[in-house]
Amino acid sequence: MADAPSDHAAGHLLGAADIRRIAADAGVTPTKKFGQNFVIDPGTVRRIVREAGVQPGESVIEVGPGLGSLTLALLEAGARVTAVEIDPPLAQRLPQTIAEFIPDAANRLHVVNHDALTVTAEHLPQAAAADRLTLVANLPYNVATPIVLTLLERFPAMNRFLVMVQKEVADRLSAQPGSKIYGTPSVKLAWYGKAERVGLIGRNVFWPAPNVDSALVLFSKQDDAWCNRADAPSRDEVFALIDAAFSQRRKTLHAALKRIVPDEAYEHAHIDPTRRGETLTIDEFVALALGVRASTSTEVQA
Repeated sequence: MADAPSDHAAGHLLGAADIRRIAADAGVTPTKKFGQNFVIDPGTVRRIVREAGVQPGESVIEVGPGLGSLTLALLEAGARVTAVEIDPPLAQRLPQTIAEFIPDAANRLHVVNHDALTVTAEHLPQAAAADRLTLVANLPYNVATPIVLTLLERFPAMNRFLVMVQKEVADRLSAQPGSKIYGTPSVKLAWYGKAERVGLIGRNVFWPAPNVDSALVLFSKQDDAWCNRADAPSRDEVFALIDAAFSQRRKTLHAALKRIVPDEAYEHAHIDPTRRGETLTIDEFVALALGVRASTSTEVQA
C-alpha cells in the first residue's frame, strides 16, 4: 500500500495510572449505562491487535474506544482507525490522548460521536470507502451481538473482526448446531462467515473489574458465504425464519413456523418438520427459505 504509515514503532500504551489520570482529567467515571470497563493492561491490547492480524495501513473500526487503550495499540500497529464512541466526553477526550502518547499517529484517527447501532456509511465515510475493513473492539456485553451483526450488514467491505466480549457471548457467537447455546447469534453470523473463540481474558485487566469473564472472538467472512452468493434468498427472508424458529426453540419447526412456512416448503427443502430450529445449519435455513419461495410461487401459478 503506497501510503502505508511508517511511524508504527512501539509506543507508550496506557497502564492503570494513565487510565485513572485521564479519566480524572476528563471528569469521566465508568458507567453501567454504556457498559464501560476500561482495559488497563498494555499486554492485553497488544494481544488483541495481534490476534486481529492488523497490518500497517489497514482500515479499522473500533467501537467504544473509551479512554484509548486499544486505540493506541491499533495506531501503534500502523492502522487507520475510525473510533465510534457513544459517550460525548470520551469522544471529545480521545484525540487529546492520542496527541499525548503517539502524536505522529493523530492523522490516522477519526473519532465519531455516535451510537454504533445506528451508525451508517454516511457517518463513517472514510471507513466506508475502504476496500477491506476490520472491526476490532472491546464491546459492551449487552449490545455486542447486535453491534457485530449491524456492522456486517451495513459495511459489506468488513471482512474480519476481533472482539472482546463476555465469555458467554463469545461461546454463543461461535456455537455449532445442536449445542444448548446455539441460537440466533450463532446462525446469523454463519450467514456471513466463520467465528471462533480464540482466547480468554482475565478480569484483572479492567477498571473497574467486571463480574464476568471475557473472551476473544475472531470472525472471518468466507468467499462462499451465503451473503456473497447470487443464488441465495434475501437476508431478511432467512433471518425471519431464524428469529421465528428460536423464539420458540423447544417447539418443532412445524409448530414454531406454522404461520410463515407452508408444509410444501419442507418437502422442497428436504427438511423434517419435526426437527427443532436449534438443529439446523445456516445452509438448512437457506434451503427452507428457498422452499418457502418455491411453494409460494407454486400457489400463485395454481
